[in-house]
Amino acid sequence: MKRRTYAGIPEEFGRLENASIVLLPVPYDGTSTWQKGADKGPEAFLSASENMELYDIETDEEVYRKGIYLADAVTENSSPEEMVEGVYSETKSYISKKKFVTIFGGEHSISIGTIRAFNESFDDLTVLQLDAHADLRMTYEGSACNHACALHEASKTTNLIQVGIRSMDIAEKKWMNFDQTWFAQDMEEEEYWQDAVIDQMTENVFITIDLDCFDPSILPSTGTPEPGGLKWYETLAFLRRTFTEKNVVGFDIVELCPNDVDKSSDFLAAKLYYKMLSYKFCLDDSEESE
Repeated sequence: MKRRTYAGIPEEFGRLENASIVLLPVPYDGTSTWQKGADKGPEAFLSASENMELYDIETDEEVYRKGIYLADAVTENSSPEEMVEGVYSETKSYISKKKFVTIFGGEHSISIGTIRAFNESFDDLTVLQLDAHADLRMTYEGSACNHACALHEASKTTNLIQVGIRSMDIAEKKWMNFDQTWFAQDMEEEEYWQDAVIDQMTENVFITIDLDCFDPSILPSTGTPEPGGLKWYETLAFLRRTFTEKNVVGFDIVELCPNDVDKSSDFLAAKLYYKMLSYKFCLDDSEESE
């Protein structure tokens, strides 16, 4: 039986031994507390990717030629804690193979495992969180591996920078570094927020993107949409600078909650993922040719 490849790319670019990039799907939605469906996010993302043009105009490249291996999904769902351990183990194993590891969720609790693996593998790690929610609770509904706790561990073990935050519980103030938290309402008025955020980063950066960081006018299909979010081109400009000026060691994208009526959110997620790969692997080539 022929193995599925990311975005339907030719098999020669989808083999693990030839791939620079690994894509690890995690279809998990065990702790979400409002709209369910994030477990269907990876499949919706992959389906949209198969209908996406693979030439990137901005970088004048086809990054899939660097090789993208679509790994078997992490399907452990017996408990949030076992899921996190499964994600951690699989992520760590591909990092050890010297691959650029990317993960697509699933709800944001999967990032506890991904960040733990990257933090053990790279020195002095910055975690750059793009999100509507702080996700800093120590525990929620009896578990430290709840989606509301996704960045709590990172707040204690990494250089955490939170961007786009516009919803939180008052208890999370205890864990928040306000100097490195960029609230959406302030970013609207701060012309140079991107400069300031990049200045706060260490050299090695892991990016975690909760898709509800985007304004729901451009991405409505997420479990907990919040008004007043980021827009497409400002986000791409910020990500491009981050990839250019820092060593991005990996990333995850979470919280796509697809619906049967509107596929635009699925497609935005697909384009975002491919853009980020293009920024990682193709910027030097494109900038030299300009």
